[in-house]
Amino acid sequence: MGEPTQYGDELAVVIVTYRNGETLEACLDSLAKATTRPLRVVLSDNDPADGAPEVAARREGVTLLRNAENLGYGAGANRGVAELGSDVGWVVVANADLEWAPGSLDELLAATERWPRGGAFGPLITEPNGATYPSARLLPSLGRGIGHAVFGKVWSGNPWTTAYRQSDNAVVERPAGWLSGSCLLLRRAAFDSVDGFDPRYFMYFEDVDLGDRLGKAGWLNVYVPSASVMHIGGVSTAKAPARMLAEHHHSAYRYLADRHRGWRWKPMLAAIKAGLALRLKLAARGQS
Repeated sequence: MGEPTQYGDELAVVIVTYRNGETLEACLDSLAKATTRPLRVVLSDNDPADGAPEVAARREGVTLLRNAENLGYGAGANRGVAELGSDVGWVVVANADLEWAPGSLDELLAATERWPRGGAFGPLITEPNGATYPSARLLPSLGRGIGHAVFGKVWSGNPWTTAYRQSDNAVVERPAGWLSGSCLLLRRAAFDSVDGFDPRYFMYFEDVDLGDRLGKAGWLNVYVPSASVMHIGGVSTAKAPARMLAEHHHSAYRYLADRHRGWRWKPMLAAIKAGLALRLKLAARGQS
């Protein structure tokens, strides 16, 4: 193996786009007010027929990267990061349906000085109705995962969901098990050290998996609620709800199966797979 790449201190933003025309312009407008630093933006577009990213790419500092097919979120982000030079040592990976609070990216960057082992930094994320989204969570275990999956929709205050979401924790700067991939500031050396997002996760759990692997590699996932963004959510996934529902369940199973290998886990994984399949069937029926 060669020597690890030495990165500079420049900042770039990779936005993964897929039919986000109604939100992309507002995202870029707010991003311009989120930092005083020079910005370069790469739009990694998973739907070349959309047209909105072409319009956005007319802005100064915005580059459009057309993907030949829909790579999914993690692989699309990886491709965007790969386009950046070694002068870029800090990368924001973000959805196109975000609106940044003024100065929020500078707040995230300031936190990197306080956490020298921080590999990923995530802001406080609000929903359009003003509610705070639980974006800094514990890593899912078998017990928490099963309890959350079974009771999360019918008993929102159940102890497994509360623990997983860390709902009882004060909104303070702290390490977390993983951070929402809808908005992440990544130390590029840390991102490289785990080979970025795992492209096997087409959608969902790619951020959980990344947070877990960063932690195992000795990096921290740091929640920085002094920085904030508003996330509309569901703009892209609403275009194909049935597929996205299936992808969520497939990714949940992949995450658990990757971490529980060997014959002694096979009965438990078989039961989880059957349970997820039933849950998917019931959820799909509810959407029809």
